[in-house]
Amino acid sequence: MAPTNPFRVAAVVTAYPQRSHANTIVTKFLRGFPTDEGLIPPRTTVASLFIDQVHSEDVGRQLAHEFDVPVFESIRSALTLGGESLAVDAVLLIGEHGDYPRSTLGQEMLPRRYFFEQICGVIAETGRPIPVYNDKHLSYRWDDADWMYRTATDLKVPLWAGSALPVAWRRPVFEHPRGEPLDEALTIGFHMIERYGFHAIEALQCQVERRRGGETGVRSVQCLSGSAVWEAAREGRWSQALADRAVQAIDGGPDRVDPDQYDEPHVFLIQYHDGLRGTILMLGESNLVQKFAYAATR
Repeated sequence: MAPTNPFRVAAVVTAYPQRSHANTIVTKFLRGFPTDEGLIPPRTTVASLFIDQVHSEDVGRQLAHEFDVPVFESIRSALTLGGESLAVDAVLLIGEHGDYPRSTLGQEMLPRRYFFEQICGVIAETGRPIPVYNDKHLSYRWDDADWMYRTATDLKVPLWAGSALPVAWRRPVFEHPRGEPLDEALTIGFHMIERYGFHAIEALQCQVERRRGGETGVRSVQCLSGSAVWEAAREGRWSQALADRAVQAIDGGPDRVDPDQYDEPHVFLIQYHDGLRGTILMLGESNLVQKFAYAATR
């Protein structure tokens, strides 16, 4: 039985082609959420949709027509439903994919801060904080990410940001036993260092935060590239054996991580306050590894 007063969600996205995060996330709020037990119907209503760029393979407008979701030309209108004040109960902010420039560091200049600023402007006008989910990391610039966090805090906006990897299918199904010790953990990633590197970090974090004592925070992070990646392994700063274990868990993956097979590797070395060592090994565009993998010692 449908709820009398459904929870209304505004979807604010950069682009909505078939292969996009908007389709991966927003469409589940329209069609339902697939699980091992079958499809779980959504318990919310997508009340509005804003698409910043209409892709040549756009499916967002077709889905909006199918599910009778109004498409608005501004973020403000999507949140007010064309009226004068905030008229939704939550926002999905999907700032991933689209035709945006790159910074001098090669980062995609996705307008997540701009979107969030527009959303917070409507919230501030109304004085009613509503939850916002921001897909992936907050921003490509630290100053913008910090501003988003501080603004959410000032306005008392419940803000959640993250990757979908922690709730993705796992093969084999594994979850670090809660409360058990952990000495070192490693995640294998591939493709673009920023976009997919964030996925790999989240895949690591959702496991290690279950260790004995819970999360204690990060003391330091260092990123190495090229030959420095393998030199760090030889120095014992991260475990090649653990990386081999991780790739061996990938269906159809290699038996080991062979440095000669990867042209542009990167590694994130994470030191936690409680002594845990975390490693993110990004293997670039090689066809040998096209899935994420995890391994740990305890």
